[in-house]
Formats: sequence, C-alpha cells, structure tokens
Amino acid sequence: MTTGVERLFDELGHFKRYQACLYFAAVFQAISCGIHYLASVFLVETPKFLCNAPDNITDVVFGNHSATSLRDIWGAYSPGGGPVVVRTAAGEQWELSRCQRALRADAGDQLRYVFNGNKTVAACATGFVYDLSEVHQSIVTDWDLVCEREWLAKLTQPTFMLGVLIGALLFGDIADRVGRRPILMATSLCQFVFGVVVAFTGNYYFFVVMRFLLAMVSSGYLVVVFVYVTEFTGSKVRTWTSLHVHAAFAVGIMVVALVGYLVRVWWLYQIILTLSTSPFLLFCWKLPETPFYLMAKGRHRQAQTLLDNMAALNGLPATLKVSDLIEDSGEAAPMVGKETQTGATASREPSSRAERKMSILDLFGSCKMAVRTLVCWAIWFIGSLGYYVFSLGSVNLGGNQYINLFLAGAVEIPSYLVACFAMDRVGRKKTCAPALLLSGVACMLIIFVPGDIEVLAIVLSMTGKFAVAIAFGLIYLYTCELYPTVIRSLAVGSGSMMCRVGSVVAPFCVYLADIWTYMPQLIVGVLAFIIGILTMLLPETLGEPLTSTLEEAEALGSKPSKGAAKSGSAAAEEGLELKQPHTKA
Repeated sequence: MTTGVERLFDELGHFKRYQACLYFAAVFQAISCGIHYLASVFLVETPKFLCNAPDNITDVVFGNHSATSLRDIWGAYSPGGGPVVVRTAAGEQWELSRCQRALRADAGDQLRYVFNGNKTVAACATGFVYDLSEVHQSIVTDWDLVCEREWLAKLTQPTFMLGVLIGALLFGDIADRVGRRPILMATSLCQFVFGVVVAFTGNYYFFVVMRFLLAMVSSGYLVVVFVYVTEFTGSKVRTWTSLHVHAAFAVGIMVVALVGYLVRVWWLYQIILTLSTSPFLLFCWKLPETPFYLMAKGRHRQAQTLLDNMAALNGLPATLKVSDLIEDSGEAAPMVGKETQTGATASREPSSRAERKMSILDLFGSCKMAVRTLVCWAIWFIGSLGYYVFSLGSVNLGGNQYINLFLAGAVEIPSYLVACFAMDRVGRKKTCAPALLLSGVACMLIIFVPGDIEVLAIVLSMTGKFAVAIAFGLIYLYTCELYPTVIRSLAVGSGSMMCRVGSVVAPFCVYLADIWTYMPQLIVGVLAFIIGILTMLLPETLGEPLTSTLEEAEALGSKPSKGAAKSGSAAAEEGLELKQPHTKA
C-alpha cells in the first residue's frame, strides 16, 4: 500500500470519473498553447511582392508572359526570376523588382523584356504591391515588413519564444506560492484577452508586445497544467497522462493549419484561433486545487472536502480522511511540483544525506557525471530545436503548406503512444537513441531527394518530426532517473533551460530555408544523429530504483538491474518534483 498523499489514489482511484473530468477539461485549454505557439506561421506569411507600380498601367511583361495588369502576371511571376516590366499610359517603361524599381530612359515605343539602355534606379518609396490571391492580408502586407524591414517580421517568433521562457520561469514559481488553480484561471483568462487584443493592434511594435505577453501566459499555463494533471492522477497512469498533454498541444497545431486554410485575413484568423478554446473560461472557475498543494499548505479542511467530492463522483464511500494521509507520511504531505526553474536555482529536496547545498557544479562532479549531464542537455536542446524546426519549417517544404503543418501536428500523437509503450518495455536509452538516430537519418536523406519529388521530402521530414517527438517526450522522465534525489530537481531544471534555448534558436534556424529549403532539416538531422550516438553513453534506467546519492547515481549501468525497481511514473512516489515537466518551451 502506498503511503502519504499518494495513498488517496489507491483508495479513490488512479484515474476514475472525477480525475477524468478534470484531466480533459484542463487538457482542452492546452490546445490553445499549441495554437498560439504556432499561429505566427500564417500571421507573418509573406506573399509574392514587388515595388509599387506607377498608375495607369497598360501592359505587363515577365519573361515570355504578358498581361494588361499585375494581377494577371502573379501566377507566372517567381522571385529571383528577374524584374517585371510595365508600361504606363504615358509611355513610361518601368522594371519592378522586389526592393527597387528602375525607369528606363529612351525606351522607345516597343515594350521589350530585355533592355540594355540607361535606367534610373530608385528605392520603393511609394510602397509595395502584393499578390493577394493566397494571402489576403497578413501583418507583412499591412505594415510592409519586407526588404529592409523584413527582419522585423522574422523577429516576431523569437520574441514570442523569449516570452515563453520568461513565462515558464515566472508562473512556475508563482504556482508554488499561490496554488495551481489560480494560475490556471489567470493564464486562461489572459490568453483570451491578449489573444483578442493581438488582432486589433494598430502597429507592429504593439503587436510584438502583446504577442510577448500572450507567450508568457501560454507558457505559464502549459507548465502549470502538467503539474495539475500530475497531482490529480495516480502513479499507475501518470506517465500516460503527463505525456498526452502534448497530444493536446499537437491538436492545437492541427487547428492552426485548418483555420489558416479557411481564413486568409490575419486579424480574423487570430480571433477565431483565440475563440476556439474560450469555452474553458465558462467552467475553469470550478476546477479545485490539487490535494498535494492543499496538504502541503496545511489547508486540511479544504483537502477533506476535496477527498469527499472525489469519492462521491467516483462512486466510492467517503471513508478516507486527511488525518490518515498525515499519519502515513508522518507530517504534512510533501508538495509535488516544487521544482527549480533554472540551473541557477538549487534543489529544494530535503535529504538527510546532503551535508551541503548542491549547485550546478555537482552535475559535473566526476567525468562520468559530466558526460551524462552534457549528453542530457544535448537531448533536451535537440528535442526542442527539432520540434519547432519541423513544425515552423513544415510550410517551406513545398506542396500544400496547410496540409504540411497539419501533418506536423498529426504525427506527434502516435509518437507519444510509441514512447509510452517502448520506454517501459525496451528501456529509456533503447527508445531515445534509436529515435534520435532515425530522426537524423530521415533528415539527412532529404539532401538526396530530387527537387521535383516534394512528397518524399515531406514524408522524410514528418518521419524526423515523429522520431524527435519520441525523444522529446521521454527525456524528462529519463533525466529524473539518471540523477539522485539530492540534485534531481537541479538536473531537470537545467535541462529545461537547454530546452528553452533550443526553442529560441529554432526560428533562426528555420530562416536558413531562405538559403536552401532543406537547410533547417539538415542541421537538425546532423545534430540529432550525433546526439543519438552520444545517447548510447548513458546508462539504462529501466528496472533500476531511483537513486538517492551521487555515488549510487554514478554506479548506474555498472551493476545488475534490481527487480524491485521503481520505474516510469513511480518516480512520483519518491516525492519526485514534477512541476517543471518537458513543456514545449
């Protein structure tokens, strides 16, 4: 029989009706996190464009194609294929390029595409003209974020990811102070408010600020919802429930693809995305505080009410008392979710064996531990980098960009199922390393795909996304098992920071597609393959008990497996701190 607060799941069910209702309600709002994280794919979409043309155009020529208006030439025009030549009613001939235009001198009456005479080149002082056949309106077309202002458009996603980082650090700590429920309610409400306000921003800088705030609250919700569902589900299902919060995030990506296809006006697109999860606001105020938090704060009366409500909805007699849980643990129950947010925050786990305060240097206390830490950090980094490169870069693969993004979300769902089954059957290392190697091989094979076979490139990219999602899904639990109690939170916190570094770097990596379409996938593939090989240096933890001291942790992999292992989600029974899960930050 489990002792402490964990006993309530043995008595009232690990995942019965009460927990299922709370779980699916909380996870429903997590869809909005996936939505807002990837919404920029179509918010900042750049259509074909040229320098604004003079008035009264009578003829248009591009290569061998001719028309009477620019609207009729967009289908034939391709960036980098040369300028578009136009003639006005006054007889002037202009060469229109993306970032400049030139007036031909003494061009004569005949309109020719090739002209070797003198030209007067000027900047696009009168603005730009856009192909609105596909993208009816985006922030790029509204605020002319092209040419010398192109960097502003590319800065929107890195700025958002910076907000993700700060939000995770901020709200994770606040949730330990004021509770999980208030943070879930506040961040959900702010997601709705900021999401709508983004649609009505009148200029670029206000847009970026509001998206930054939206990123903070979205990240805050995602971090805290992991804690919330973890503290309401028993150890028998905790691995599944925590991993499948990511599935809701993937559904959000698919929603972005669907809405992006149906709505081509950015502000309307933003409003619809925000409203898609607004029903959660109608019942989020009914969510209870978690039993772990109530017990840790000594709010025993509220905890007893919660236990009685759980028993009633689960169809069980309300015989479990708070006093029973306190007697089992010998003190107020430890609060699950007391994690460190960064590597700079030392572990708060009490340990009678620890005689000094641990620091990040203890992760490098020996050669074996140093190698283990560097490899773990690399997995955290490539997991996040690969996740966002595959998601954000899916629209650059050719073919239908909306289908590509939808597939990028859809392939995640089976990846988490595979991760759940494989990690508890073949082991953590034997799941993580092959997944990274598969991702690396799939991405590097893109180099050899002929340019006219876009479908094969898309299949390989989705295979890479599927594989890297497996590694990303299990690295949190694997890290927990690789380190002892005295530095476990520190190891997870520092790994989480590397994860966020990867998410900030990812948009810049995606922009390398301007150099070569498959450059981002190639970079991720090479890194994933190398890190997959390095992962083989880590010890296997399946079937091993959680370690308490550095000496025990160093000995992992060098002694026979112990049958009485606490694997998978049983980590929570050891007071494992779960508030900083492997979020998409």
